[in-house]
Amino acid sequence: MFRISQFMQEVLDPKPLGPKRNPPGPVVIWNLIRRCNLTCKHCYAISADKDFPNELNTQQVFGVMDDLKQFRVPVLILSGGEPLMRPDIFEIAHRAKDMGFYTALSTNGTLINESNIDEIADVGFDYLGISIDGIEATHDKFRRKEGSYKASMHGLRLCRDKNIKVGLRFTMTQDNAEELPQLLDLMDQERIDKFYFSHLNYAGRGNKNRKTDVFLQTTRWAMELLFERALADVKAGRHTEFVTGNNDADGVFLLHWVEKHFPEQAEHIRAKLSQWGGNSSGVNISNIDNQGNVHPDTMWWHYNLGNVKERPFSEIWQDTSDPIMAGLKASPRQVGGRCGECAYFDICGGNTRVRALQLTNDAWAEDPACYLSDEEIGLVHPIAAEQ
Repeated sequence: MFRISQFMQEVLDPKPLGPKRNPPGPVVIWNLIRRCNLTCKHCYAISADKDFPNELNTQQVFGVMDDLKQFRVPVLILSGGEPLMRPDIFEIAHRAKDMGFYTALSTNGTLINESNIDEIADVGFDYLGISIDGIEATHDKFRRKEGSYKASMHGLRLCRDKNIKVGLRFTMTQDNAEELPQLLDLMDQERIDKFYFSHLNYAGRGNKNRKTDVFLQTTRWAMELLFERALADVKAGRHTEFVTGNNDADGVFLLHWVEKHFPEQAEHIRAKLSQWGGNSSGVNISNIDNQGNVHPDTMWWHYNLGNVKERPFSEIWQDTSDPIMAGLKASPRQVGGRCGECAYFDICGGNTRVRALQLTNDAWAEDPACYLSDEEIGLVHPIAAEQ
């Protein structure tokens, strides 16, 4: 996750670079259930409104939580499917809070209503994220259910009015990008605490098209818009958060933006970005799916590291006999192509390895979704795109 607002605070009020603080354990994004009441176009879990086999029962979940606590995992993000469809979700959430985890809920929001809002508020979630894919017609089309936008917004307002920290999650595609400004305005109008922007440019384009490709240019436009909104909020003394996910090239793009608009802070921001270090899949970010399979993050569902029914998560996560885990935990990672020659590798960390794996069958090839030009990443000898 790339925390734009934190870097904007550093631009306006720089703080000395202190020692890097690595989290004691990885954040765990836990897909407790695969069932969902929606069938969204961009669902990585390929959920449906049906029961899926071999999911962890309550006691198995509790046993995994005990191991996670012992392993010093700081954060549990309870997800799905739709986690509110799991009958024991509140029992799990209460236990997570009682054990001292920072506990978040990732939901589509449609099932939050007057009948359960008090129960949700009683958990004391540290954060609750609701996915919104655009204004009403666009959102309903993405979610494949008429009325889903109104239901999600109703749930969001109920949470906000109960003083639950709530955020909008937006995954940008070519079909909804133009509504990003409206969603940012909606965030202001609804007094929402956080905006999470997720990239979906997973397939990438040929290198020769990076300067003119429509979607890559749209990505740059979207990032600049988020930078401007985050900066304006910091200047106004607001405490809203703007963050992005699934494309660590955002850090390098921010550095170039700072060099242009705040050149006197460029060296400081460069140091802060290097300390951040970019992609942390398999290191500080982890995923457990509904059947107990462990993955380097939520986009790696096709690649299993082990199952918590058979081995503790703590053992699986530290096992570098798996070549993917060994490569992800290497510092620096050994990545080829444009990524390997990039002058800002220390900021990005080679970006999201799963895209390279899916497109080239090589997890250590260059990330095809980098939206920066050869000049912007400092290549002395630009690599020609394949003809």
